[in-house]
Amino acid sequence: MLRNFPLRHPLPVFAAAETAKSQKTLGELPEWDLGALYDAPESPRLKNDLEQAERAADDMHTRYAGKLAALLDGGNGGAALAEAVRSYEALNDLLGRIVSYASLRYSANTADPARQKFYGDIQERITAISSKLLFFPLELNRLDDAALETAMTGAELGHFRPWLEDLRKEKPYQLEDKLEQLFHEKSVTARGAWDRLFNETMTALRFDVNGEELSLEPTLNLLLDADEKKREHAAKALGKVFEENVRLFTLITNTLAKDKEISDRWRGFEDVADARHLSNRVEREVVDALVAAVRDAYPRLSHRYYAMKAKWLGKKKLMYWDRNAPLPEEPKQVIGWDDARETVLTAYGDFSPRMSDIAGRFFTDGWIDAPVREGKQQGAFSHPTVPSAHPFILLNYQGKPRDVMTLAHELGHGVHQVLANKQGPLMAPTPLTLAETASVFGEMLTFRKLLDNAPSKRERKALLAAKVEDMLNTVVRQIAFYSFERKVHAERREGELTSERLGELWMDVQRESLGPAIELKPEYETFWSYIPHFIHAPFYVYAYAFGDCLVNSLYAVYEKADAGFAERYLDMLAAGGTKHHTELLKPFGLDASEPHFWSMGLKVIEGLIDELEAMDEKGEA
Repeated sequence: MLRNFPLRHPLPVFAAAETAKSQKTLGELPEWDLGALYDAPESPRLKNDLEQAERAADDMHTRYAGKLAALLDGGNGGAALAEAVRSYEALNDLLGRIVSYASLRYSANTADPARQKFYGDIQERITAISSKLLFFPLELNRLDDAALETAMTGAELGHFRPWLEDLRKEKPYQLEDKLEQLFHEKSVTARGAWDRLFNETMTALRFDVNGEELSLEPTLNLLLDADEKKREHAAKALGKVFEENVRLFTLITNTLAKDKEISDRWRGFEDVADARHLSNRVEREVVDALVAAVRDAYPRLSHRYYAMKAKWLGKKKLMYWDRNAPLPEEPKQVIGWDDARETVLTAYGDFSPRMSDIAGRFFTDGWIDAPVREGKQQGAFSHPTVPSAHPFILLNYQGKPRDVMTLAHELGHGVHQVLANKQGPLMAPTPLTLAETASVFGEMLTFRKLLDNAPSKRERKALLAAKVEDMLNTVVRQIAFYSFERKVHAERREGELTSERLGELWMDVQRESLGPAIELKPEYETFWSYIPHFIHAPFYVYAYAFGDCLVNSLYAVYEKADAGFAERYLDMLAAGGTKHHTELLKPFGLDASEPHFWSMGLKVIEGLIDELEAMDEKGEA
């Protein structure tokens, strides 16, 4: 019912430990102001909104439960039912505002007991209130198809046609009302509790790197260090701590996989990923074609690139901790916050002044939380909150080139969310596949701007290599993650998986995807355990590859398009969740359901690798 938001995986973007020296170099990093939601947990407005939400939920249940069919019999062109949908929509916005505030406060410091309690208490209260509204979508889906279709010809109910038609797609998988209520209420003590245990465990972990105790983010960041010994020590520290905690992570993984299997079985989903495909409004065949195309391209993409990188670093093979190591050509300077902001906004502005103006508000109006802090959630995200407010972006910014690309990525989400808000709480949410398209397009604009301004062939090579690595992490690596998840969930249907078996599956997909140029050591077997998407959003990860390949094709259209491309692109974003991907892409002459669509996007990555190979042959870098 409430809006999902895209998560940014901690790979390939990492955050570093905050030091006085780097802080001075970075300049003043912004922290968000959540006042657009609520001033404080003790805010009288928050208290009043919770009470108002409870009253409104009770009122909706009294007025409409068991009575929606009668509203269609009134002969008023669906106006009465439209009024009910508007009430449901308004209450969604209010509940979303409350839970967004609690979630954002918690993500800023997941180690704070007071924030943990506030977040948990709000989750429980919102779940209790929203359980009173479960009848509404269930009863809507029991309405007669012909009667509903007739009612939607009227303007008032017709406005909600995209949402109602989307809702009907879930009809075959609905359960009876009492079962839906049980699933909903137990989510707090089931999946929600295990999610929270994972988060708080990860936040508490400490890694001994050469005598220094580091949390996860700064330890991961060392895998980007120019010093190979630092990378190796960090990698081994990660493996050691993951191994020490692997029993807990194995239990969490097995429990959540079984929880999903129970839900899928009761609802009638056939394939382990069908529920995700439904929520993404994408056909299984389209995803299968994407996965097959990427796996077929492994030798031409990741295998070939990592062999080249090994040569650049003077090695026969790369150790797994060398995979994201910087090249000798990569600039060593730290990129200050002001420079990062200017880089991204200029790239956005060259494409569309309107896009830059919207992105600029995130900086001027306190919508970004950028510094690394003890206890802060890893990675990055753009949270849409609700249409009556605005999105908020969380980063762990430390001035590396990839941090600038993460900023561009999240601002892509943010601009998308702002534009889609005009569709309202029910129709603004966008399937993850298209949400990642907006973010990756923002990255592509920024990359092309940096590439055009590269002062030398050495820096051009470094930029190209960094972009290829990001693409491999976004496409190849995420499809490998998806393959791993499929194996885990399929085997879980037959019984629990041991830690050893999870490690075997992990190593199998990593060897297949990374290729023979990367050597995987035994401690790498536990690196599956820290990937948050496996816990929070099963099968989410293919959306990254979907978005990257789609953007590659979309950008190729942009380079050849007339002056109206930017307007068509922003119109696509503003559609929110009102259109299927085939309809959204039609103005650009693209169709993701075409058999050869994915190979077009993959050829863009292959072309960048070709360019790097040609530079080597010519001795240009």
